[in-house]
Amino acid sequence: MKITATIITFNEADNIRAACESVAWADEILVVDSGSTDATREIAQACGARVIERAWPGFAAQKQFAADEAQHDWIFSLDADERVSIELRASIEDLLYTNEAQLADGYAMARRAFYMGRWIRGGGWYPDWQLRLYRRSRGRWEGAYIHESVKLAPDARKEILQGDILHYTVSDAAHHHRMIGERYAPLAARKMFEQGRRTTPWQIATVGPATFIRNFILKGGWRDGLAGFSIATFAAHHVFLKYLMLWELQNSKIVTSDK
Repeated sequence: MKITATIITFNEADNIRAACESVAWADEILVVDSGSTDATREIAQACGARVIERAWPGFAAQKQFAADEAQHDWIFSLDADERVSIELRASIEDLLYTNEAQLADGYAMARRAFYMGRWIRGGGWYPDWQLRLYRRSRGRWEGAYIHESVKLAPDARKEILQGDILHYTVSDAAHHHRMIGERYAPLAARKMFEQGRRTTPWQIATVGPATFIRNFILKGGWRDGLAGFSIATFAAHHVFLKYLMLWELQNSKIVTSDK
């Protein structure tokens, strides 16, 4: 079992060294960079990674390109702001001594986020299951805009690995706010619109409070104190904003069609 660890990057000079070091156990580290203007590529090469430059086509397409360019059939996909925990590394290394016929086609693992100075336990953020280790011949990346993921073949076998991916997510409240307003909400609204989904003023008015209650109370966000309150509040803001943007899209289409 030989593994290529793939990482896609854009201006990740602050993260790429730690990311590469956390997958130093892999047989190959492949970084696909979409035109960084900082030292991302140079740092990755200094860490022993093979670096390919490619214009940005979207998350799923870039990750699939990285998998296609890998030297080995087994792919471990890591984002630049993620790290492999000691426990997860041990679980992966155990697989190296497993008979090939006994291996599954894909392995999922929990992802734990570090937010506001603490590891998050609730609010729907943990465990955030991610399928990141898989046979390239048995899975492909999918996802038109956001929330890209590996889809295995219908008859593929999937198992769970012990240990977490450590996610050093948004750096501060301003970063969190920007990510929602500039990336997640507009992309989610566009995806819903193209799937034929539509919304109403009543849904826009109620979806935010309902999301806060679900994340902070029902999903245990209260256990994380102020961080949990912040996560639930931002989640409510995100869902309100994406439905409001969906409303704008569906009404702009109506206006256009009436002209």
